[in-house]
Amino acid sequence: MSYAMTPPWVAKRHMMAMAARRGRRGWSNEWGGFPMGPGPFYGGRAKVSRGDVRAAILHLLAEAPMHGYQIMQELTERTDGIWQPSPGSIYPTLQQLEDEGLVKADEQDGKKTYTLTDEGRAKVESDQGAPPWERFGSDTHEGFHALREVGFQVGAAVMQVARAGSEAQVAKTKEILEEARRKIYQILAEDDQTTG
Repeated sequence: MSYAMTPPWVAKRHMMAMAARRGRRGWSNEWGGFPMGPGPFYGGRAKVSRGDVRAAILHLLAEAPMHGYQIMQELTERTDGIWQPSPGSIYPTLQQLEDEGLVKADEQDGKKTYTLTDEGRAKVESDQGAPPWERFGSDTHEGFHALREVGFQVGAAVMQVARAGSEAQVAKTKEILEEARRKIYQILAEDDQTTG
C-alpha cells in the first residue's frame, strides 16, 4: 500500500517520530514537535506571568496547606495540563512569599508544607480577580485541542503530498500553506488592532 493511502493516524505517528528526532535539535516534540518554535500549541508551556504564579499559589493555599509539588500538580490538573509550572517558578515564588510574610513553611514528613499567614489570607480576600488558572478553562482547553487536531490533520496531508505527490502537487501545496500562514497572521493582526 502506498503512503498516499496511509490512514491519517499512521501519518500522525510518522510525523511525531520525525518531530522527536527534530526535538533533539531543540524543537519541542510534546505534541508533534513541528519546527515552529516554542508555544503552547506545539508543546511549549502556557504563557504565565510571575504575578500569575504568585496569585495562583496564594489562591491554592487559601483552600488548604500544600507543599510545592502539590501546588504544581494542582495547577496542572486544574488546567488539564495546559499550564505545567516548573519547580523553577514555584519554589522561588514560595520563598519570596515567605520573605514577604504572606506564607509560612512548616516541616512535615521531611517536606515543607506552606500555609497562608493572616496577611496572606487578607491579600487573597482583597483580590477581586478570578484565580489565574481559570484563564485556561474549558473553553480555552477545547479550542486548544480542536486547533491541535486540525493541525495534525493538515500535517498528515502535507506528509502524504511530500512523500507521494508530484512536483506540481508539492508546489501547489507549498503555495496553499504559505497563503494559510499569511491569513492566520492577518487574523492575529486584526485582533490586536480591535483590542488595542
